[in-house]
Amino acid sequence: MQDHPNATIVPLGVAIVSYNTCELLRTCLASLRRSSVVTAVAVVDNGSRDESVAMMRREFPEVLVIVPEANLGFAKGTNVAMQALRDAHPTMEFMMMLNPDTEVHDGALATLIDFLQAHPRVGVVSPRLLNSDGSLQRAAFRFPTPSMTCLELFPPGEVTPGRLYDSWWNGRYAQEVVGSAPFAIDHPLGACMLTRVAVIATVGMLDDGYFMYAEEVDWCQRVHAAGWVIWQAPAAVVTHVGGASSRQFKAAMLRALWQSRRQYWQRWCSPSDQWWHLFWLRWGMCRQRWLAWRQYQRGQLSRADYQTQIAVYREVGA
Repeated sequence: MQDHPNATIVPLGVAIVSYNTCELLRTCLASLRRSSVVTAVAVVDNGSRDESVAMMRREFPEVLVIVPEANLGFAKGTNVAMQALRDAHPTMEFMMMLNPDTEVHDGALATLIDFLQAHPRVGVVSPRLLNSDGSLQRAAFRFPTPSMTCLELFPPGEVTPGRLYDSWWNGRYAQEVVGSAPFAIDHPLGACMLTRVAVIATVGMLDDGYFMYAEEVDWCQRVHAAGWVIWQAPAAVVTHVGGASSRQFKAAMLRALWQSRRQYWQRWCSPSDQWWHLFWLRWGMCRQRWLAWRQYQRGQLSRADYQTQIAVYREVGA
């Protein structure tokens, strides 16, 4: 977001949706400001009660801050931000969907844009993600399968064999761990995705029928269906804290997660795969209720927390 008074073309727009992430958002916006890429940024604030809006208006006056009357959710909020950027910069060529709990490393934006320019069939490219401690965060995945639902609910190393964690059964790509060369993927983690405006014009924006979760997976399915491919370019690096907004409402977010997953299954999965997804989900929620009961019996959960968890697990697994 450098100041380029003589520039008339902004090649990259960055759409961010934020909720009570003031300090993390400050770090994110500062990292974008340091980029050599001419960038326009729009942030939709979904009803934060912290100082996020005041901070942006005070410290980042170049950012377009949008404060809707209600919490729009991630998908609709992202769409509002992207549309505002496209309206303000009709010649914009690239668009990035970025979480507020990220820090874009030096050179990452240029690397991602260069990759798209060098590979005309690539519609979306994502960076390598790191955790706050610098360790690798898995960010490249295959499209959801029943085996992935099973292993999410019956975790490798805890219930199922640990060697399954990094396997294709769990939707992982070995290239993400063993190499640094770019590689094709089904979809990235939605924390950071860079696409062409032409792709958005072709396949549309995110489906705002998803309030939160799975919207990027659904969108990437549409990108593939339109004939584009998706890659990860590990030379571009972004740190992602993860869950900074969603962890604020754990029960509500658990409901939202599995509601979105069900929406995705109904749209994209065969009837047989839908049955197996639901089979593992229901058994997984039975397991969660058993684990909650064990914690309650050991005095690790209060009666109120135990009852809340049981009610949510029953609802999700119904």
